[in-house]
This record gives sequence, C-alpha cells and structure tokens, in this order.
Amino acid sequence: MDLTLLIIAAVILICIMANRFSGRFGIPMLLVFIVIGMLFGSDGIFKIPFENYNFAETSCSLALIFIMFYGGFGTNLNKAKPVAVKSMLLSSFGVVITALLTGIFCHLALGFDWAEGMLIGACLGSTDAATVFSILRSKRLNLKYNTASLLEMESGSNDPFAYMLTVIVLSVIKGSATAGDMVLMLFKQLIFGAALGFITGFSAWHILKHFKTNTAGFDSVFMVAIALLAFAAPAFIGGNGYLSAYIVGIYLGNKPIQGKRNLVHFFDGVTGLLQMAVFFMLGLLAFPSKLPEVLITGMLISLFMVFVARPAAVFGILAPFKCKVNQMLLVSFSGLRGVASIVFAIMAAAASNFQEYDIFHTIFLSVLLSLLLQGSLIPFAARKLKMIDDANNVMTTFNDYSEELPVQFIKVNVTENSRWNGRLIKDLHLPPETLIALIVRDKKRIVPKGFTQIKAGDMAVLCAPAISDAEGINLTEINVTNKSLYCGLKLSELPPDNSHLIILIKRGDKVIIPKGKTEFTEGDILVINSAEKL
Repeated sequence: MDLTLLIIAAVILICIMANRFSGRFGIPMLLVFIVIGMLFGSDGIFKIPFENYNFAETSCSLALIFIMFYGGFGTNLNKAKPVAVKSMLLSSFGVVITALLTGIFCHLALGFDWAEGMLIGACLGSTDAATVFSILRSKRLNLKYNTASLLEMESGSNDPFAYMLTVIVLSVIKGSATAGDMVLMLFKQLIFGAALGFITGFSAWHILKHFKTNTAGFDSVFMVAIALLAFAAPAFIGGNGYLSAYIVGIYLGNKPIQGKRNLVHFFDGVTGLLQMAVFFMLGLLAFPSKLPEVLITGMLISLFMVFVARPAAVFGILAPFKCKVNQMLLVSFSGLRGVASIVFAIMAAAASNFQEYDIFHTIFLSVLLSLLLQGSLIPFAARKLKMIDDANNVMTTFNDYSEELPVQFIKVNVTENSRWNGRLIKDLHLPPETLIALIVRDKKRIVPKGFTQIKAGDMAVLCAPAISDAEGINLTEINVTNKSLYCGLKLSELPPDNSHLIILIKRGDKVIIPKGKTEFTEGDILVINSAEKL
C-alpha cells in the first residue's frame, strides 16, 4: 500500500514537471503523459505489469465524463453562437464522414475486414477537446473568423457521436443487432441523451438558485454529483451519457452561478489530474514492443485522416457556408485525435472477439502520431495560413475568461434621492480607476457612454481593479440578539469606534450595505472589518 501511494505521488509530480517541459518545446502535454506511462509499463524501465482492459475502460470512461462536462462548462455560448450550426454539423456528420472514409480506406488499402475497418474509423472519428483547448490557451492562438470557437465547440461535442458509432459497430460485430435495433439504438442515444441533458441542467440551475450551502466547497461537490447524474441517468435507459454531460456543462457554464471562479479552479485541477491519470494509464496499458508491428499501418491511417478523410469532411460541410479556404485548411489540420479515441479502442479490445489485428495498438499509434505532428504544428500552420488575428483574444471564448481578469464588479442601485439620479455619466465623480461597465434599466442592458443619463431605478455595475492581496482585512460575523448592543439602534447612533467598520448586514436572504439611518434588528448578521482579529 505504501509503495503504491509512493509511486502514485511520484508519477503525479513527474507529470507536473513534464508539463513545463512540453510547453517549452511545443509538444502537447498529454503526449508527454502517455510517454511517461509507457516508461512505467511492462516494456518500460519500471516494468509495472498492467493488461486489465476492463478496469482501464471503466476508469477512463469515468474520467471522460468530467472532461466532457468541463468541456461544455468552459465553452462561452455567446462566442460560439455564430458558429454553432457549423460546429454541430462537424461534430455529427463530420464524424460520420471521417469514420466511413477511414473505414473504407482500412478495408480497401490495408486489408482489414469491413467490420474491423469501420471499427477503427469509428474509434478515430472524434477530435480531442482537451488537447485543442490546451493548445489554444497555452499558445494564445487568436484565430480569425471565430475559428477558435468553432474548434472548441466541435471538439467538445463530437465524442458522443464517435461513441455511438463505436457501440453500433461493436453490436454488428457481435451479431447482436439488426437494422431495426441499430435505428432504435441511435434514436435512444440521441433523444434520451439530449432530453435528459437539458432536464438535468435546468433542474441543477434552479437548485443552485434556491438552495445555498453553508459549507465551503459543497457547491463543487454538488457539481460533481450533477456531472455523474448527467451521464448515468440517460445511460441507464440506453441514452448517450457523454452527450448529456456535455449539454449540462454548457447549460450551467453559461449561467451566472455564484462562486463560478471557485468551480473553475476546482474543475481545472480535477480535469488536469484526470487527464494525467488517463493518459498515464493508456501509456501503461500499451506495449512499446508491439508498436513496430503496427507502425506502417498506423502511419498510413494517420496520414489518410490528416490529408484525405478529415479535409473531405470539413470542406464538404463548411464549403456551402462560403468559409474561407485558409480557415477550412486550418480546421482540417486541427482535427487532433486523443483520449476518447484510445478509450473507444479499449472498448473494442475488451468487447470484440477477433484477434487478427491489434486494434488497440493501431489506434494508439495513430493517436500518438496525431498528437506529435498536428499538435506541435498547429501554431505554425495558423501563421502560415495567415489565420492569426491580433485584434482578438482567444481567452474570451472560454467561460472562465472574466474570472481570470484582475477586476471586481460592484452593483449600485440608483434611487430617487441618489446624487446620480438624472446626471450624465461624464459628469459623475467616480473613484480613480473605476468605470461604469453596465446599466440595467427595466431588465434591459445598456452599454454606457459619456452622455448616457442615469435614472432612478437603474442598476449600475461598476468595474474596478481587484485586490490581489487582502492582508489587513479581518472579517468577523456578529449575530444580533434581543440583548445585543446593536439591537434597535441605527448605525448613526452607535458610539464612535475607529477599531472596526460594519461593512454589510445579512438579513435573511438579503444583503444590506448599511447607511447612517440603517436600523439593526434581531436576527441580523453583521459582517465587520476590524483592525485586529476579534
């Protein structure tokens, strides 16, 4: 037990340190994690025996739930709306076209049986969201024509379709599915997955709005439960759990959830650890000594997908939208294969009865080549195709972008007696480094200008630099009882005290910023900043 924990800790630390190495040399970090796993495996330096495909499938599928959920959670729907139709066509019909062409190539050119060729095509049909997100973020690839949003939404949503194809092909191989069964299976996968995804997301959002936890961190635990529920509920009745998890992630990620910054940090850490674990396990499961046997086959499949299958799907879908040729070329080249393809390969190895071809290592090698070549060359390809747009910021396509900015937003309600009522914004005397970012008037959002007049009933949202170091602020809560010094008194009636300041009052579900005429009542909770900790 102690030795196992020691190895796990060592592997995590090595993966974290390797992350810096991969960024410096432009190599996708997930490829580095796979290589580390291979070094620890049966054919590697440390000779850890591991050939349990069923355990690997279960573990990787569980990790894929959270990766899919967070892929949706991090997608900015406002940025993605202009390319939503294109993305969904690529993630559905694009996957089918890529899989079919690859399957035909495997059969006609490489001699695979029809079923085996189609199985390879199905497993390799989707692109990898984790790698695409990582490259766009780490290299700050600001791409023209909303291409970053297009790639993010496509890669985040196409795994469910590849999963459906893989399940259908495996059913055909086993001889357990008729044409009617396959149509019913496809219907259940899509309809149950999408419907329960929307229901789960809608329900979770309303629970979050009306149910507040008093324990720090419970909102993160709640989200973990929702992600698991989003997958398990449709999967239990034959629906596509991955599709449901992605939909729930998008739904909740685009809602104004309180404490979203903490959720982003939490899922960043969780999905980062899961990606390390999954790719390390996949490397552990592979036998490097078997890779030379499938080297030529894997290379030919990778080259065919990069230069024939993927471009055919992309050009066939995007050309009717009159997309630019350089954009279609970059989207074609950015179709990286990743963790989902290898997970589906594990499913194939665990479920299929044939052993004529080494399906797992063939797909494994194709993914390695895709990560190494495409993953490393995407920034170069973007520059050569003149797709870099310095006027935009790719980080705005992610939902946590605003959470990364060092700013703080403050709400101010304008009343009839307010000094701001009736005045133009240019005439206001705001604190230094502060501006009014938004005005909400009768549920309408107004982007303010200098000559915008503020009216009673407006809600003004102020923006100011956030404090990065809150040293010296000691917040304490005091409950007001009927015997308390504060009970029944107004703020202006309290004796002067330079040692502390009442900064807000929590009264039931309301938060009150106190003024001189504010009266304290029994049951109030006062939040006080004191010079010394009380």
